[in-house]
Amino acid sequence: MENTEDPTNVYVPVILQSDKLAKYIVETAAYPREAQLLKELRERTENYPRGNMGTSPDSGQLISILLKLLNAKKTIEIGVFTGYSLLLTALNIPHDGKITAIDIDRKAYEVGLPFIKRAGVEQKIDFIESPALPILDKLVQDPSNLGTYDFAYIDADKWSYMNYHERLIKLVKVGGLLVYDDTLLGGFVVWPEEDVEAVLRPYRKAAIEVNQALANDPRVEIALTPVGDGLTICRRIA
Repeated sequence: MENTEDPTNVYVPVILQSDKLAKYIVETAAYPREAQLLKELRERTENYPRGNMGTSPDSGQLISILLKLLNAKKTIEIGVFTGYSLLLTALNIPHDGKITAIDIDRKAYEVGLPFIKRAGVEQKIDFIESPALPILDKLVQDPSNLGTYDFAYIDADKWSYMNYHERLIKLVKVGGLLVYDDTLLGGFVVWPEEDVEAVLRPYRKAAIEVNQALANDPRVEIALTPVGDGLTICRRIA
């Protein structure tokens, strides 16, 4: 994992087994099936500050299948960055599908916007430049929004995941999915705290707490998967 003084630059997609196996997976199964515009956006993001924050292509591959199995039409995304997962979602929902996309950094979103426009899917996206909680609270306050979303993807500040979860569980329909990224944090969740760099310890602690809380939530079925940097898939059942 890259070591920098910037505490926000800590998320490098790492499959737990080994770098060689990670490379094998993406080169064998993910890259050959990656849409051209997603490939171009991924490569553009690699040269953007904190470019390692983008959704990994193998995670995207799984998300694509989940969206199609759900026949998802109305989705919400917390944490957009340059928009790799946003473009992927837009490509996998119907022409009249809609994505509510929330992020505090419009500048990063605009890096991916030309690719979104070239794909002809901009009309599917409602980008909101804002912290997520005020927007989620506003959505929850409107009864017409409750239980209407098919899919939620969360890839933002890890210490707020459960605050997001409490709002999103009301917005996503029974049978819908909530998918949380970076829940294995490069494997640091199983490291002794003293072996983890001090700057990373709050992220490790947050990930462990989120994993435990989701595992104990009777409102969802979950699968914690070692894809990308850890992807927790939650199906709302209550």
